[in-house]
Amino acid sequence: MKYDFVSIMDRKGRDSIAVDGLGTMPGFTPELPKEGFDIIPMWVADMNFPTVPTIQEAIIERAKHPAFGYFNATDEYFNSIIKWHETRNSVSGLTKDDIGYENGVLGGVISALNVFCSKGDNVLVNSPTYIGFTMSLKNNGYNIVHSPLYIDDQNIWRMDFDDMEKKIIENKIHAAIFCSPHNPCGRVWEKWEIEKAMELFKKHDVFVISDEIWSDIILNNHKHIPTQSVSEDARMRTVALYAPSKTFNLAGLVGSYHIIYNKWIRDRVEKESSLSHYNEMNVLSMHALIGAYKPEGYEWVDELKAVLSENINYACGYIKDHFEGVEVCKPQGTYMLFVNCTKWCEKHGKTIDDIEHAAWDVGVAIQDGRMFHGNCHLRMNLALPLSRVQEALKRLDNYVFNA
Repeated sequence: MKYDFVSIMDRKGRDSIAVDGLGTMPGFTPELPKEGFDIIPMWVADMNFPTVPTIQEAIIERAKHPAFGYFNATDEYFNSIIKWHETRNSVSGLTKDDIGYENGVLGGVISALNVFCSKGDNVLVNSPTYIGFTMSLKNNGYNIVHSPLYIDDQNIWRMDFDDMEKKIIENKIHAAIFCSPHNPCGRVWEKWEIEKAMELFKKHDVFVISDEIWSDIILNNHKHIPTQSVSEDARMRTVALYAPSKTFNLAGLVGSYHIIYNKWIRDRVEKESSLSHYNEMNVLSMHALIGAYKPEGYEWVDELKAVLSENINYACGYIKDHFEGVEVCKPQGTYMLFVNCTKWCEKHGKTIDDIEHAAWDVGVAIQDGRMFHGNCHLRMNLALPLSRVQEALKRLDNYVFNA
């Protein structure tokens, strides 16, 4: 491969929550390992790979100029986004006017909800549910109504459209958060599924906020379908949110963007986003995006997807072959596993807390799936060199599931 997905980065002392945050937030972060074990960071959703060099080059080149005053986003910034979506997602007709800056995807979610809803309104979200949705909606006075996903006989997560419609009607819902690909399940929705969901939302006049931050990280030849692309109505009732942060490991630089084709919605979302007087782009994050969306970035992401596909395939196969009673649906996108330990715990008289603490003790820093509405689940980040994934699974084998 052209890029480095093999070297093990030492992130200690480099402002990394994934490593330096262990043991600092009881009940949220994993605990520090026992003496003799190093940390394998598999919890917070960032990557343990060096990013594409053109990002650093773009930041360094801009930093050579000794002035960092007020600025406007450049045409190069907008054109980079337009070309990215045209090339990666077959999006046509996207213009500069349709794109707007957001400090973060969750901030964009709340701005859109503030346009579509009143405080105290019910919002439809599929579960398991990304913890960021849970926290941000609660903090802003919205009530989450969960419609659970289910696992079909092919071991694939599916939406329950009948339950979604029932929840919409019973709870007088007029706004839904659609997560595509789904976090934490890793489901990449097929076109017919998105069409069916959007027809349901149209039928009941539900506005849609589509979190597509994971849309570049698609595994094993699956394909991302932008929510706004499935119909003209979907295009006009949906706020779609994107960022280079998951794709290129840029969360610490801050910077996301929305795509909104409906001018009435766009004007009001931009107004809401402006009210804090703090939703402003950072000049270095702008240049980071431009660096990410260069030709080298396209190549890098393609290599990343191949690496992550191998990691996912290896981990799912290892769990199936070695951890009896531990179940996982192979994710089609993202780099996260959502692992169900219910049967294993029942057989061994253990709890999910027992599993987590045993894993943390030996440096396998996995995340508690209960935060994501998984009753007996673990959430595992596989965006590490394969050697680290293999070592983590070996430790889980020797010290946790088959100790």
